[in-house]
Amino acid sequence: MNTMNMENKKVWFVTGASKGLGLALVKQLLQAGHRVAATSRNSESLINAVNFTGDRFLPLTVALGNDEQVATAIRQTHQTFGRIDVVVNNAGYGIGGSIEELTDQETRDSFEVNVFGMINVIRHALPILREQRAGHIINIASIAGIAPAIGWSVYGAAKHAVIGLSEVLADDVKSLGIKVTVIAPGAFRTNFLEADSLVLSEKKIDAYADIRASHERYSNMNGQQAGDPEKAAKVMIELSEMSEPPVYLLLGSDAYSRAFSKLDLLSSSYRQWEAITKSTDY
Repeated sequence: MNTMNMENKKVWFVTGASKGLGLALVKQLLQAGHRVAATSRNSESLINAVNFTGDRFLPLTVALGNDEQVATAIRQTHQTFGRIDVVVNNAGYGIGGSIEELTDQETRDSFEVNVFGMINVIRHALPILREQRAGHIINIASIAGIAPAIGWSVYGAAKHAVIGLSEVLADDVKSLGIKVTVIAPGAFRTNFLEADSLVLSEKKIDAYADIRASHERYSNMNGQQAGDPEKAAKVMIELSEMSEPPVYLLLGSDAYSRAFSKLDLLSSSYRQWEAITKSTDY
C-alpha cells in the first residue's frame, strides 16, 4: 500500500463494537483499510463477531464505567497506532419501565454505560486529539434523546444527557480543531430490541398498563425496523471525511418525523404560555 493511500486511512476508536451499529461500522472500516481499536465487555465475542485477522484491528475488553480501563484502552490505541482520528461512542443499551418500577441500581447502571462511559472515553481521548489539533468525536444518542416515548423515561433521560453534553462539547473544542457530531438514530434492524441490549424493569406494577403496551409495540417491531445498520455505518464513515460535519444528525425517516413533531410541540407550547413566562420579569 503506498503512502498516498495510507494518508486517507484513519485510526478509529469504537465502543460497543460486538453487535449492532458498532459491529457494522467496524467491519466496514476494516474492509476499507482503516485501523480500528474496538471495545466490548467481552473481547472474545468481539473477535468472533468481527472475524478479522491482521494488525489493523485492536480488540479491547473494557467496562466503560471503569475509568482506569478506559484510560488504558485509549493509551493502548495511541501506542499501537500512533494517533486517534475518530472516536465513536456507540456503546449503550435501552432501558424500559416507569421510574417507580426501575430500581436505583437499574437506573444507575444505565447511566453508567449510556452517559458516564461516554464521558470517560471523551475525557481520555481529548488530550490526544488536542495535541494533534485534529479529530472527530461521534456520539450515538437516540431519537429518544429528542422525543422519547412512553415507558422509556430513564433511557430518554440518558440520551438527552448525551445530546446536551455533545452540543456543548462541540463549542468547547471547536477552536482546538476537533469536531463533534451527535447522531440520533431511530429504529434500526439490529439486536437492540433483544434481551442483551434491552433491559426492562424486573418489577411490573399493574397500574402502568400503557407502559406495558408501549414495550409490547417495540418488541413486536423487532426485525421489522426501517433502518439499515449497513447504511448507518456508511454515513458515519462519510461524516469523518467532511471538512464541516454537522453537530446534529438524525438517522432514519422515523427519527426525522419524531424530531419534527417534537419541534412543533415545543414551539406551540412555548408560545401558548408566553404571557406567564414573561410575567416573572422585574
